[in-house]
Amino acid sequence: MGLVLPVLFALLAALSNALATVLQRRAAQSVPQSRGLRPGLILDLLRRPVWVAGMATVIVAGLCQAVALATGPISLVQPLFILELPLALMLAPVLRRRRPSGALLLKLLVVVAGLGLALLSAAPAGNRTHVAIDRWLPVLAASAGAVAVLTATGLGRPPGRFRAACLGTATAILFALTAGLMKTSVHILGDAGLTGFLTSWQTYAFGASGVCAVLLLEHALQGGPLIASQPALTLGDATMSFLLGVLVYEEHVRTGWWLLPLTLGIGLVVAGVFTLARTETAPP
Repeated sequence: MGLVLPVLFALLAALSNALATVLQRRAAQSVPQSRGLRPGLILDLLRRPVWVAGMATVIVAGLCQAVALATGPISLVQPLFILELPLALMLAPVLRRRRPSGALLLKLLVVVAGLGLALLSAAPAGNRTHVAIDRWLPVLAASAGAVAVLTATGLGRPPGRFRAACLGTATAILFALTAGLMKTSVHILGDAGLTGFLTSWQTYAFGASGVCAVLLLEHALQGGPLIASQPALTLGDATMSFLLGVLVYEEHVRTGWWLLPLTLGIGLVVAGVFTLARTETAPP
């Protein structure tokens, strides 16, 4: 099957997350905004069926993501989640019984073409299953510090682009960490069974990271416009995950003259993501 299985399940996960984003954003904007980190926000959202439906979709996405990470390199799987944004923008008008515009479809094609060019140029390879804790410790420490600074900075500002961008970036780091730790946990489950899975530190680490990411995500979504939060989430997660794959899991990517089409592809993706985030069909 080669890379077919991880790509297929990564795309299914991206589609599920896109639907969850539409539902969660709609729910998050229906509750009062808060200046600080308010755990009670989740309790408010639990009373809204649309948010519960979004969380159920997140669970489906998580299962698909676990299969993708278990069968392919993280530097390939996670960048495919960039497609969450164009898919979310496609789903938003569909759920409102409207037809996506031709301009939206063109922007979507730019992102898809850029992502395809970047991944074909990099050609991520390797599927290391276990990483020693001494390789994880500096990554976890640096990530925790960055998340703390970004969260404190964002929550210290009033609702707007700066706040949404800070919280979106912090959320992206946590989502990337969750994916990185999940990759090892899934392999532990396959090798050592449920007992090994429940006694490994990676399982509880990715669980804690995932919970924190969900809490921050809701604050990022209601903290400012999509043009600020979504690019930070989308591009931040892909970038951090790619670095985890190369630096922590020692996955291989092509260099040399391949960097030229890779750079072009990344440029198309970045331009497309920012353009899509400005679209009037952004999830309400």
